[in-house]
Amino acid sequence: EQELTILTLNCWGLKFVSKNRRERVVAIADELANTEEYDIVTLQELWVYSDFEYVRESVGKYLPYAKFFYSWLNTVFSGALGAGLAIFSRFPIIATEIQPYSLNGAPIDVAGGDWFVGKAAASVVIVHPVLGEVQVFNTHLYAKGGEDGPEHNRAHRLVNAWEFAKLARRAAELGRYVIAAGDFNSIPSTLPMTVIREHADLIDSWLVTHPFSNTPSDVTPSPQEAIDDFGVTADSPINSYSAGKGLDATARRFCGKRLDYIFYRQPHSSTPAEIPVLHCTESRVMFTHEVPGTTFSFSDHFGLRSVLQIQTPGTLPSASESMFPSESQTAAWSTQHSQGEPSEISNDSITRMTQALSKCYRFSKSRAQKELALFVLCLMLLITIAVASTWFPYPWLNPIFIVFTVFLSWLGTTMLYEGFVYGQWECNALMNVVEELEMYAQGLELQSNRHR
Repeated sequence: EQELTILTLNCWGLKFVSKNRRERVVAIADELANTEEYDIVTLQELWVYSDFEYVRESVGKYLPYAKFFYSWLNTVFSGALGAGLAIFSRFPIIATEIQPYSLNGAPIDVAGGDWFVGKAAASVVIVHPVLGEVQVFNTHLYAKGGEDGPEHNRAHRLVNAWEFAKLARRAAELGRYVIAAGDFNSIPSTLPMTVIREHADLIDSWLVTHPFSNTPSDVTPSPQEAIDDFGVTADSPINSYSAGKGLDATARRFCGKRLDYIFYRQPHSSTPAEIPVLHCTESRVMFTHEVPGTTFSFSDHFGLRSVLQIQTPGTLPSASESMFPSESQTAAWSTQHSQGEPSEISNDSITRMTQALSKCYRFSKSRAQKELALFVLCLMLLITIAVASTWFPYPWLNPIFIVFTVFLSWLGTTMLYEGFVYGQWECNALMNVVEELEMYAQGLELQSNRHR
Protein backbone atom coordinates (compact mmCIF):
# COMPACT_ATOMS: atom_id res chain seq x y z
CA GLU A 1 0.00 0.00 0.00
CA GLN A 2 3.01 2.31 0.26
CA GLU A 3 4.39 1.86 -3.23
CA LEU A 4 3.60 0.58 -6.70
CA THR A 5 6.07 -1.49 -8.73
CA ILE A 6 5.44 -1.38 -12.46
CA LEU A 7 6.98 -3.31 -15.36
CA THR A 8 6.58 -2.70 -19.08
CA LEU A 9 7.96 -4.96 -21.80
CA ASN A 10 7.56 -5.31 -25.56
CA CYS A 11 7.39 -9.11 -26.01
CA TRP A 12 7.84 -9.24 -29.81
CA GLY A 13 5.25 -11.97 -30.07
CA LEU A 14 3.93 -12.03 -33.64
CA LYS A 15 3.04 -15.56 -34.74
CA PHE A 16 5.17 -17.08 -37.55
CA VAL A 17 7.32 -13.91 -37.71
CA SER A 18 8.98 -13.39 -34.32
CA LYS A 19 11.91 -15.71 -33.70
CA ASN A 20 11.74 -18.17 -30.78
CA ARG A 21 8.36 -16.68 -29.86
CA ARG A 22 6.94 -19.54 -27.80
CA GLU A 23 10.15 -20.20 -25.88
CA ARG A 24 10.55 -16.51 -25.08
CA VAL A 25 6.94 -16.05 -23.93
CA VAL A 26 7.28 -19.05 -21.62
CA ALA A 27 10.53 -17.61 -20.25
CA ILE A 28 8.95 -14.18 -19.72
CA ALA A 29 6.00 -15.75 -17.89
CA ASP A 30 8.30 -17.86 -15.71
CA GLU A 31 10.46 -14.84 -14.88
CA LEU A 32 7.40 -12.83 -13.84
CA ALA A 33 5.98 -15.73 -11.84
CA ASN A 34 9.22 -16.27 -9.93
CA THR A 35 9.67 -12.58 -9.11
CA GLU A 36 6.24 -11.77 -7.65
CA GLU A 37 7.31 -8.17 -7.02
CA TYR A 38 5.21 -6.33 -9.57
CA ASP A 39 1.87 -4.66 -8.89
CA ILE A 40 1.19 -3.74 -12.53
CA VAL A 41 2.63 -5.32 -15.69
CA THR A 42 2.00 -3.93 -19.18
CA LEU A 43 3.02 -6.05 -22.17
CA GLN A 44 3.10 -5.06 -25.83
CA GLU A 45 3.23 -7.22 -28.97
CA LEU A 46 1.55 -10.12 -27.18
CA TRP A 47 -0.64 -10.91 -30.18
CA VAL A 48 -1.33 -14.63 -29.71
CA TYR A 49 -4.17 -15.17 -27.24
CA SER A 50 -2.80 -18.52 -26.08
CA ASP A 51 0.42 -16.70 -25.10
CA PHE A 52 -1.63 -14.27 -23.04
CA GLU A 53 -3.42 -17.17 -21.37
CA TYR A 54 -0.10 -18.79 -20.48
CA VAL A 55 1.21 -15.58 -18.91
CA ARG A 56 -2.07 -15.03 -17.06
CA GLU A 57 -2.01 -18.53 -15.58
CA SER A 58 1.65 -18.16 -14.60
CA VAL A 59 1.24 -14.86 -12.74
CA GLY A 60 -2.35 -15.36 -11.60
CA LYS A 61 -1.30 -16.12 -8.03
CA TYR A 62 -0.14 -12.56 -7.35
CA LEU A 63 -1.57 -10.69 -10.37
CA PRO A 64 -5.11 -12.08 -10.39
CA TYR A 65 -6.62 -9.37 -12.61
CA ALA A 66 -5.77 -9.23 -16.31
CA LYS A 67 -7.09 -7.83 -19.58
CA PHE A 68 -6.21 -8.74 -23.17
CA PHE A 69 -7.17 -6.05 -25.68
CA TYR A 70 -8.57 -6.58 -29.16
CA SER A 71 -8.09 -3.84 -31.73
CA TRP A 72 -10.41 -2.63 -34.45
CA LEU A 73 -10.71 0.23 -36.91
CA ASN A 74 -13.48 1.43 -39.18
CA THR A 75 -11.99 0.07 -42.37
CA VAL A 76 -11.25 -3.28 -43.95
CA PHE A 77 -8.36 -5.29 -42.45
CA SER A 78 -6.85 -2.51 -40.32
CA GLY A 79 -6.31 -3.87 -36.84
CA ALA A 80 -7.21 -7.38 -38.02
CA LEU A 81 -4.37 -8.98 -36.04
CA GLY A 82 -5.20 -7.21 -32.79
CA ALA A 83 -3.47 -4.60 -30.69
CA GLY A 84 -1.08 -6.97 -28.92
CA LEU A 85 -1.63 -5.15 -25.61
CA ALA A 86 -2.22 -6.75 -22.21
CA ILE A 87 -2.32 -5.46 -18.63
CA PHE A 88 -1.92 -7.52 -15.45
CA SER A 89 -2.76 -6.07 -12.03
CA ARG A 90 -2.56 -6.94 -8.36
CA PHE A 91 -5.56 -4.68 -7.73
CA PRO A 92 -9.16 -5.11 -8.96
CA ILE A 93 -9.97 -3.83 -12.44
CA ILE A 94 -13.32 -2.03 -12.58
CA ALA A 95 -13.26 -0.62 -16.11
CA THR A 96 -11.42 -1.18 -19.39
CA GLU A 97 -11.12 0.76 -22.63
CA ILE A 98 -9.21 0.64 -25.89
CA GLN A 99 -8.87 3.57 -28.27
CA PRO A 100 -7.35 2.66 -31.67
CA TYR A 101 -5.25 5.43 -33.17
CA SER A 102 -6.73 7.03 -36.25
CA LEU A 103 -3.53 6.56 -38.28
CA ASN A 104 -1.41 3.39 -38.25
CA GLY A 105 0.59 3.45 -41.46
CA ALA A 106 -0.49 2.42 -44.96
CA PRO A 107 -2.07 -0.91 -46.00
CA ILE A 108 0.43 -1.22 -48.85
CA ASP A 109 3.30 -1.23 -46.33
CA VAL A 110 3.00 -4.94 -45.62
CA ALA A 111 6.57 -5.21 -44.33
CA GLY A 112 5.92 -2.53 -41.71
CA GLY A 113 2.76 -4.30 -40.55
CA ASP A 114 1.39 -1.45 -38.40
CA TRP A 115 -1.78 -1.21 -40.50
CA PHE A 116 -2.68 -4.84 -39.87
CA VAL A 117 -1.97 -4.95 -36.15
CA GLY A 118 -3.70 -1.67 -35.31
CA LYS A 119 -1.76 0.48 -32.86
CA ALA A 120 -3.90 1.69 -29.95
CA ALA A 121 -4.03 3.08 -26.43
CA ALA A 122 -5.49 0.54 -23.99
CA SER A 123 -6.33 1.28 -20.38
CA VAL A 124 -7.81 -0.20 -17.23
CA VAL A 125 -9.12 1.53 -14.13
CA ILE A 126 -7.95 -0.17 -10.94
CA VAL A 127 -9.01 0.44 -7.35
CA HIS A 128 -6.11 1.05 -5.00
CA PRO A 129 -6.61 1.07 -1.21
CA VAL A 130 -4.78 4.41 -0.79
CA LEU A 131 -4.99 6.16 -4.16
CA GLY A 132 -8.52 5.21 -5.07
CA GLU A 133 -9.07 5.03 -8.83
CA VAL A 134 -5.93 4.74 -10.95
CA GLN A 135 -6.12 4.65 -14.75
CA VAL A 136 -3.31 2.52 -16.19
CA PHE A 137 -2.50 3.03 -19.87
CA ASN A 138 -0.63 0.62 -22.10
CA THR A 139 0.27 1.72 -25.61
CA HIS A 140 2.41 1.04 -28.65
CA LEU A 141 2.93 3.93 -31.05
CA TYR A 142 3.50 3.80 -34.81
CA ALA A 143 7.05 2.65 -35.55
CA LYS A 144 8.14 3.87 -38.97
CA GLY A 145 9.88 7.21 -39.42
CA GLY A 146 12.85 7.04 -37.08
CA GLU A 147 14.14 10.21 -35.47
CA ASP A 148 16.09 11.90 -38.26
CA GLY A 149 14.95 13.76 -41.33
CA PRO A 150 11.89 16.00 -41.77
CA GLU A 151 9.20 15.88 -39.11
CA HIS A 152 6.44 14.95 -41.54
CA ASN A 153 8.03 11.47 -41.82
CA ARG A 154 6.65 10.87 -38.32
CA ALA A 155 3.21 12.38 -38.95
CA HIS A 156 1.34 9.21 -37.99
CA ARG A 157 3.31 8.90 -34.75
CA LEU A 158 2.60 12.57 -34.01
CA VAL A 159 -1.11 11.89 -34.39
CA ASN A 160 -0.74 8.90 -32.06
CA ALA A 161 1.07 11.06 -29.49
CA TRP A 162 -1.57 13.79 -29.59
CA GLU A 163 -4.43 11.31 -29.21
CA PHE A 164 -2.65 9.52 -26.38
CA ALA A 165 -1.89 12.78 -24.55
CA LYS A 166 -5.57 13.75 -24.70
CA LEU A 167 -6.62 10.42 -23.20
CA ALA A 168 -4.13 10.67 -20.32
CA ARG A 169 -5.07 14.29 -19.65
CA ARG A 170 -8.76 13.45 -19.64
CA ALA A 171 -8.20 10.65 -17.12
CA ALA A 172 -6.52 13.09 -14.72
CA GLU A 173 -9.33 15.59 -15.20
CA LEU A 174 -11.72 12.88 -14.04
CA GLY A 175 -9.83 12.83 -10.73
CA ARG A 176 -7.82 9.67 -11.35
CA TYR A 177 -4.13 9.00 -10.87
CA VAL A 178 -2.52 8.15 -14.19
CA ILE A 179 0.16 5.57 -14.95
CA ALA A 180 1.14 5.30 -18.62
CA ALA A 181 3.57 2.71 -19.93
CA GLY A 182 4.54 1.14 -23.20
CA ASP A 183 6.65 1.23 -26.34
CA PHE A 184 6.43 4.79 -27.67
CA ASN A 185 8.89 4.17 -30.54
CA SER A 186 10.43 7.60 -29.89
CA ILE A 187 13.60 8.75 -28.16
CA PRO A 188 13.09 11.38 -25.41
CA SER A 189 14.15 14.40 -27.47
CA THR A 190 11.62 13.92 -30.28
CA LEU A 191 8.47 15.95 -30.87
CA PRO A 192 6.01 13.08 -30.14
CA MET A 193 7.46 12.71 -26.63
CA THR A 194 7.43 16.49 -26.13
CA VAL A 195 3.74 16.58 -27.05
CA ILE A 196 2.95 13.80 -24.57
CA ARG A 197 4.90 15.37 -21.71
CA GLU A 198 3.57 18.89 -22.29
CA HIS A 199 -0.10 18.24 -23.00
CA ALA A 200 -0.68 15.34 -20.62
CA ASP A 201 1.68 16.73 -17.94
CA LEU A 202 3.18 13.27 -17.50
CA ILE A 203 6.31 12.69 -15.42
CA ASP A 204 9.01 10.45 -16.91
CA SER A 205 9.94 8.02 -14.14
CA TRP A 206 13.39 7.38 -15.61
CA LEU A 207 14.33 11.08 -15.58
CA VAL A 208 13.26 11.45 -11.95
CA THR A 209 15.84 8.88 -10.87
CA HIS A 210 18.38 9.54 -13.66
CA PRO A 211 18.12 13.31 -14.32
CA PHE A 212 21.59 13.42 -15.88
CA SER A 213 20.58 11.02 -18.67
CA ASN A 214 18.68 13.79 -20.47
CA THR A 215 21.90 15.76 -20.98
CA PRO A 216 23.50 15.19 -24.40
CA SER A 217 26.94 13.60 -24.23
CA ASP A 218 29.77 13.77 -26.74
CA VAL A 219 31.17 10.49 -25.46
CA THR A 220 29.67 7.26 -26.75
CA PRO A 221 28.76 5.11 -23.72
CA SER A 222 29.54 1.44 -23.47
CA PRO A 223 26.57 -0.88 -24.15
CA GLN A 224 26.14 -1.56 -20.43
CA GLU A 225 26.43 2.14 -19.51
CA ALA A 226 23.81 2.94 -22.14
CA ILE A 227 21.45 0.56 -20.36
CA ASP A 228 22.26 1.45 -16.75
CA ASP A 229 22.69 5.23 -17.11
CA PHE A 230 20.60 6.18 -20.16
CA GLY A 231 17.76 3.65 -20.06
CA VAL A 232 18.37 2.07 -23.48
CA THR A 233 15.68 -0.55 -24.14
CA ALA A 234 15.96 -1.18 -27.90
CA ASP A 235 18.64 -1.71 -30.56
CA SER A 236 21.24 -2.57 -27.95
CA PRO A 237 24.39 -4.48 -29.01
CA ILE A 238 23.82 -6.64 -25.92
CA ASN A 239 20.47 -7.85 -27.24
CA SER A 240 20.85 -11.00 -29.35
CA TYR A 241 18.22 -9.84 -31.85
CA SER A 242 19.84 -6.41 -32.32
CA ALA A 243 23.48 -7.47 -32.36
CA GLY A 244 24.89 -7.44 -35.86
CA LYS A 245 21.87 -5.95 -37.61
CA GLY A 246 22.02 -2.64 -39.46
CA LEU A 247 21.17 0.17 -37.05
CA ASP A 248 20.63 3.85 -37.73
CA ALA A 249 23.06 6.59 -36.70
CA THR A 250 21.30 7.32 -33.40
CA ALA A 251 21.41 3.70 -32.25
CA ARG A 252 25.06 3.34 -33.26
CA ARG A 253 26.09 6.52 -31.48
CA PHE A 254 24.30 5.79 -28.20
CA CYS A 255 24.50 1.97 -28.26
CA GLY A 256 20.74 1.73 -28.61
CA LYS A 257 17.62 3.80 -28.01
CA ARG A 258 15.31 4.56 -25.10
CA LEU A 259 11.90 3.78 -26.61
CA ASP A 260 10.06 2.29 -23.61
CA TYR A 261 8.70 4.52 -20.84
CA ILE A 262 6.76 4.53 -17.61
CA PHE A 263 5.01 7.84 -16.95
CA TYR A 264 2.81 8.93 -14.06
CA ARG A 265 0.95 11.95 -12.79
CA GLN A 266 -1.37 13.11 -10.03
CA PRO A 267 -5.08 13.78 -10.64
CA HIS A 268 -6.54 17.23 -11.04
CA SER A 269 -7.73 18.23 -7.59
CA SER A 270 -9.16 21.33 -5.97
CA THR A 271 -7.16 20.42 -2.84
CA PRO A 272 -3.84 19.04 -4.19
CA ALA A 273 -2.09 19.35 -0.82
CA GLU A 274 -4.57 16.95 0.77
CA ILE A 275 -4.21 13.94 -1.55
CA PRO A 276 -1.47 11.28 -1.71
CA VAL A 277 1.41 11.95 -4.10
CA LEU A 278 3.24 9.53 -6.38
CA HIS A 279 7.00 9.85 -6.64
CA CYS A 280 9.43 7.55 -8.46
CA THR A 281 12.20 6.23 -6.21
CA GLU A 282 13.69 3.62 -8.52
CA SER A 283 13.78 2.95 -12.25
CA ARG A 284 15.94 0.45 -14.09
CA VAL A 285 16.09 -1.63 -17.26
CA MET A 286 15.13 -5.28 -16.89
CA PHE A 287 15.32 -8.53 -18.91
CA THR A 288 18.79 -7.68 -20.21
CA HIS A 289 20.13 -11.21 -19.73
CA GLU A 290 19.58 -14.13 -22.07
CA VAL A 291 16.84 -16.70 -21.60
CA PRO A 292 18.34 -19.34 -19.27
CA GLY A 293 19.80 -22.26 -21.18
CA THR A 294 19.73 -20.46 -24.56
CA THR A 295 21.74 -17.92 -26.53
CA PHE A 296 18.86 -15.51 -27.29
CA SER A 297 17.27 -12.62 -25.40
CA PHE A 298 13.76 -12.48 -23.91
CA SER A 299 12.67 -10.04 -26.65
CA ASP A 300 14.10 -7.55 -29.13
CA HIS A 301 13.38 -4.94 -26.43
CA PHE A 302 14.45 -4.85 -22.82
CA GLY A 303 11.89 -4.22 -20.08
CA LEU A 304 11.60 -1.21 -17.79
CA ARG A 305 10.80 -1.34 -14.07
CA SER A 306 9.82 1.64 -11.92
CA VAL A 307 8.89 1.90 -8.25
CA LEU A 308 6.41 4.66 -7.38
CA GLN A 309 6.29 5.59 -3.72
CA ILE A 310 2.94 6.71 -2.32
CA GLN A 311 3.49 9.68 -0.01
CA THR A 312 0.47 10.72 2.01
CA PRO A 313 -0.13 14.27 3.30
CA GLY A 314 2.08 15.03 6.28
CA THR A 315 4.89 12.74 5.08
CA LEU A 316 5.94 14.73 2.00
CA PRO A 317 9.64 15.67 2.16
CA SER A 318 10.78 19.19 1.44
CA ALA A 319 13.00 19.92 -1.56
CA SER A 320 15.92 20.63 0.77
CA GLU A 321 16.00 17.14 2.25
CA SER A 322 18.79 14.78 1.31
CA MET A 323 16.68 12.58 -0.92
CA PHE A 324 16.53 15.50 -3.40
CA PRO A 325 20.10 16.77 -3.45
CA SER A 326 20.32 18.00 -7.03
CA GLU A 327 18.68 20.98 -8.72
CA SER A 328 17.17 18.76 -11.42
CA GLN A 329 15.59 16.46 -8.82
CA THR A 330 14.25 19.48 -6.95
CA ALA A 331 12.73 20.79 -10.16
CA ALA A 332 11.11 17.41 -10.81
CA TRP A 333 9.65 17.42 -7.30
CA SER A 334 8.31 20.96 -7.75
CA THR A 335 6.66 19.95 -11.02
CA GLN A 336 4.81 17.10 -9.31
CA HIS A 337 3.51 19.41 -6.58
CA SER A 338 2.55 22.34 -8.75
CA GLN A 339 -0.79 23.77 -7.69
CA GLY A 340 -1.05 26.24 -10.59
CA GLU A 341 -2.73 25.96 -13.96
CA PRO A 342 -2.62 22.59 -15.77
CA SER A 343 0.27 22.06 -18.16
CA GLU A 344 -0.43 23.14 -21.73
CA ILE A 345 1.31 22.23 -24.95
CA SER A 346 3.64 25.02 -26.05
CA ASN A 347 3.03 27.21 -29.09
CA ASP A 348 6.32 25.98 -30.57
CA SER A 349 5.18 22.35 -30.35
CA ILE A 350 1.81 23.22 -31.87
CA THR A 351 3.48 25.06 -34.75
CA ARG A 352 5.96 22.28 -35.48
CA MET A 353 3.27 19.64 -35.29
CA THR A 354 0.85 21.60 -37.52
CA GLN A 355 3.54 22.16 -40.14
CA ALA A 356 4.50 18.46 -40.16
CA LEU A 357 0.91 17.25 -40.45
CA SER A 358 0.08 19.81 -43.15
CA LYS A 359 3.06 18.73 -45.23
CA CYS A 360 2.10 15.07 -44.79
CA TYR A 361 -1.45 16.00 -45.87
CA ARG A 362 -0.17 17.51 -49.13
CA PHE A 363 2.05 14.52 -49.76
CA SER A 364 -0.80 12.10 -49.02
CA LYS A 365 -3.19 13.91 -51.33
CA SER A 366 -0.65 13.91 -54.17
CA ARG A 367 0.09 10.22 -53.65
CA ALA A 368 -3.62 9.33 -53.63
CA GLN A 369 -4.13 11.15 -56.95
CA LYS A 370 -1.25 9.20 -58.52
CA GLU A 371 -2.65 5.92 -57.22
CA LEU A 372 -6.09 6.71 -58.64
CA ALA A 373 -4.49 7.59 -61.98
CA LEU A 374 -2.74 4.21 -61.92
CA PHE A 375 -6.10 2.55 -61.19
CA VAL A 376 -7.61 4.23 -64.27
CA LEU A 377 -4.65 3.07 -66.37
CA CYS A 378 -5.10 -0.52 -65.15
CA LEU A 379 -8.79 -0.36 -65.95
CA MET A 380 -8.12 0.89 -69.49
CA LEU A 381 -5.53 -1.85 -70.06
CA LEU A 382 -7.97 -4.52 -68.87
CA ILE A 383 -10.63 -3.25 -71.25
CA THR A 384 -8.09 -3.20 -74.08
CA ILE A 385 -7.00 -6.78 -73.35
CA ALA A 386 -10.63 -7.96 -73.14
CA VAL A 387 -11.42 -6.46 -76.55
CA ALA A 388 -8.19 -7.57 -78.20
CA SER A 389 -8.19 -11.11 -76.79
CA THR A 390 -10.45 -12.37 -79.59
CA TRP A 391 -7.85 -11.27 -82.17
CA PHE A 392 -4.81 -13.02 -80.68
CA PRO A 393 -3.27 -14.94 -83.61
CA TYR A 394 -1.35 -17.41 -81.42
CA PRO A 395 -3.15 -19.57 -78.81
CA TRP A 396 0.05 -19.95 -76.75
CA LEU A 397 -0.21 -16.23 -75.89
CA ASN A 398 -3.44 -16.78 -73.94
CA PRO A 399 -1.81 -18.02 -70.65
CA ILE A 400 0.55 -15.04 -70.70
CA PHE A 401 -2.31 -12.60 -71.07
CA ILE A 402 -4.30 -14.40 -68.36
CA VAL A 403 -1.43 -13.91 -65.90
CA PHE A 404 -1.09 -10.30 -67.01
CA THR A 405 -4.84 -9.78 -66.55
CA VAL A 406 -4.71 -11.18 -63.00
CA PHE A 407 -1.79 -8.89 -62.18
CA LEU A 408 -3.57 -5.83 -63.58
CA SER A 409 -6.74 -6.73 -61.65
CA TRP A 410 -4.78 -6.99 -58.38
CA LEU A 411 -2.86 -3.78 -59.02
CA GLY A 412 -5.97 -1.84 -60.03
CA THR A 413 -7.94 -3.01 -56.99
CA THR A 414 -5.04 -2.19 -54.66
CA MET A 415 -4.60 1.28 -56.16
CA LEU A 416 -8.33 1.96 -55.89
CA TYR A 417 -8.29 1.01 -52.20
CA GLU A 418 -5.04 2.88 -51.51
CA GLY A 419 -5.97 5.98 -53.49
CA PHE A 420 -9.64 6.32 -52.63
CA VAL A 421 -10.46 4.53 -49.36
CA TYR A 422 -7.15 4.89 -47.51
CA GLY A 423 -6.17 8.13 -49.25
CA GLN A 424 -9.38 9.88 -48.19
CA TRP A 425 -9.18 8.42 -44.71
CA GLU A 426 -5.57 9.55 -44.14
CA CYS A 427 -6.22 13.05 -45.49
CA ASN A 428 -9.34 13.45 -43.36
CA ALA A 429 -7.57 12.22 -40.21
CA LEU A 430 -4.63 14.57 -40.76
CA MET A 431 -6.88 17.55 -41.44
CA ASN A 432 -8.98 16.80 -38.34
CA VAL A 433 -5.89 16.98 -36.12
CA VAL A 434 -4.54 20.10 -37.89
CA GLU A 435 -7.80 21.95 -37.38
CA GLU A 436 -8.03 20.69 -33.80
CA LEU A 437 -4.56 22.03 -33.04
CA GLU A 438 -5.33 25.37 -34.63
CA MET A 439 -8.51 25.75 -32.58
CA TYR A 440 -6.67 24.66 -29.45
CA ALA A 441 -4.00 27.30 -30.06
CA GLN A 442 -6.71 29.94 -30.50
CA GLY A 443 -8.29 28.84 -27.23
CA LEU A 444 -4.98 29.16 -25.39
CA GLU A 445 -4.51 32.65 -26.81
CA LEU A 446 -8.01 33.71 -25.73
CA GLN A 447 -7.39 32.40 -22.22
CA SER A 448 -4.06 34.20 -22.07
CA ASN A 449 -5.66 37.50 -23.15
CA ARG A 450 -8.45 37.08 -20.59
CA HIS A 451 -5.91 36.53 -17.80
CA ARG A 452 -3.97 39.63 -18.83
